[in-house]
Amino acid sequence: MSAQNTSSNRRILVTSALPYANGDIHLGHLVEYIQTDIWVRFQNMRGNDCTYVCADDAHGTPIMLRAKREGITEQELIDRVNADHQADFAGFHVNFDQYYSTHSPENETFCQEIYTKLKDNGYIVTKTIKQAYDEQEGMFLPDRFVKGSCPKCKTEDQYGDNCEACGTTYSPTDLINPVSALSGKPPIERDSEHFFFKLGAFEDYLKAWIEKGSIQPEIANKLQEWFESGLQNWDISRDAPYWGFQIPGAKDKYFYVWVDAPIGYMASHKHWLTNNSDTPEEDFDQVWNQGSETELYHFIGKDIAYFHTLFWPAMLKGAGLREPNGVFCHGFLTVNGAKMSKSRGTFINAKTYLKHLNPEYLRYYFAAKLGNGVDDIDLNLEDFSQRVNSDLVGKVVNIASRCAGFVNKRFDGKLSNELSEPELYQAFTDASESIITRYENRQYSQAMREIMALADKANQYIDDNKPWQMIKDDALVDQVQDVCTMGLNCFRALIILLKPVLPELSKHAEGFLNIDQLSFADIHTPLLDHNINKFKPLMTRVEAESIEKMIEDSQESLKEEDTQVVSGPLADDPIAETISFDDFAKIDLRVAKIANAEHVEGADKLLQLTLDIGGETRNVFAGIKSAYKPEDLIGKHTVMVANLAPRKMRFGLSEGMVLAAGPGGEDLFILEPHEGALPGYKVK
Repeated sequence: MSAQNTSSNRRILVTSALPYANGDIHLGHLVEYIQTDIWVRFQNMRGNDCTYVCADDAHGTPIMLRAKREGITEQELIDRVNADHQADFAGFHVNFDQYYSTHSPENETFCQEIYTKLKDNGYIVTKTIKQAYDEQEGMFLPDRFVKGSCPKCKTEDQYGDNCEACGTTYSPTDLINPVSALSGKPPIERDSEHFFFKLGAFEDYLKAWIEKGSIQPEIANKLQEWFESGLQNWDISRDAPYWGFQIPGAKDKYFYVWVDAPIGYMASHKHWLTNNSDTPEEDFDQVWNQGSETELYHFIGKDIAYFHTLFWPAMLKGAGLREPNGVFCHGFLTVNGAKMSKSRGTFINAKTYLKHLNPEYLRYYFAAKLGNGVDDIDLNLEDFSQRVNSDLVGKVVNIASRCAGFVNKRFDGKLSNELSEPELYQAFTDASESIITRYENRQYSQAMREIMALADKANQYIDDNKPWQMIKDDALVDQVQDVCTMGLNCFRALIILLKPVLPELSKHAEGFLNIDQLSFADIHTPLLDHNINKFKPLMTRVEAESIEKMIEDSQESLKEEDTQVVSGPLADDPIAETISFDDFAKIDLRVAKIANAEHVEGADKLLQLTLDIGGETRNVFAGIKSAYKPEDLIGKHTVMVANLAPRKMRFGLSEGMVLAAGPGGEDLFILEPHEGALPGYKVK
């Protein structure tokens, strides 16, 4: 996407996608929030009025069920998670003007107002549909609580709203061999009246909006596929019980979470204005009404492009509100070239990282990898440490440490009154225009390369002049002040250019240089005839030991999620202490029929089994993924420890243990009784 207007005094509202209030922030999430924060800081450094709002996505069935499982209210759960999320973001210097919640009075009001406008304008229709219903749980199932095979590409283990493999969207009833994620049983179909938004009425508008360059080419191409298959009416209602906002005038009907989530941007902005503006109503209308000169940008992951580039702008248009100027999508994060892994310790939560490493290491590394496209980026931990140590410590901070001591000790901290190499400094100011354009267009990786090329020039200048040798020659002592003044001005220029990425390092550098907060305009005026403060180390090296401890901590925090499998020779696994017959007799072994088996998202070893033991079902997580495909297990009989105390794991509650043996890997065998044994039969 081409650069927007880069003149000063622009008014800009920026959002990031709303993290779901049902889990921790991890490094994959932080790609987006760091990317957005850099852009917002850059805009404000340019003198623009840029406001950054976000919120927790606090509605939906998963939150309702988790609160019930924990024995607390939904409000208690989302309040706790909101505090955790804000602490994690603050730890990485992500500076929201407002971080709020979609479960707010402002959001409920806006949802009702927008729905009413859409209904009055003829964009809401009702239709009786067949919907998945879990008889055991006594509730209609939300889309993502039904899993099965994609009706288009046949990929297994897909959620009931869209296929992660081919991107097709559909209804849960379209799935092949669907099962309930709650009970593991196939859902039945029940009729229910639902409310639909007429998305197809906005096809021409959406195509025109896309042609303005509002989204990246890759996303535009993907949208063309959806246009070709035809835009379908969008189901915006959910049946009770549901944690969310009720639809006005409808009994036991609630807004689908993806209705109120983007409207949450408006609610968060309104809440900020209420606390920061003398005229919040007028200022809000000025931003969100059609014809607004305020720019509106959304930063999101490519997996939710459908909602932000079709449903959201169409809803805004249908309600008579303004459209976004741009929706910027990014790719996913891998670690060491693979999907983040809990067993390998590379599924790293924000708080775990912060225990061991400087957050600005990650901010810089992400900036060095991020472009303005939707490609995935990789956090290679070896490259991470080498790049941070080489670029930030070895190049940028090193300039200040090489020059400051001479100025402090021999010249009372005073810089020269002129530059000895104005041509070199001019190269920095000239290059700043290109770097500013890179920031504007979210081409961070190219900006970092250009900045480090300037750092190389500065270090080469110091190497060529060798102030550590000049200081020994009385005839050259005065020139040392000039060389170090030149070096420190190069350092100051680099700090200006890196400030959106490294706000904390910049703050310490400003203190060392004894100056006010730097802006991009300051790069055109060098710092001369000025007293600096004593230099203190600004950044230390990344130590391999810290990374290793972070990985260990990530594994340690997930130990409860692993299941142990009987395997290995006696030399590796010595026999445990002898137990009495009475101890053994306490174990209740039962034949269980595997009613359902499925992959556990984010787990390398586990399968989630729904076991029928006659009259009841049990949910068990078993570490047998290396040996079995889920579909091969369904219908088999096995043996389980039925009276094992339930064990709370990150993925849910495990209510027993399946018996298995073998050396491991593919050679791992669940114990299979005769297929004729009835579920619940006691093994003696």
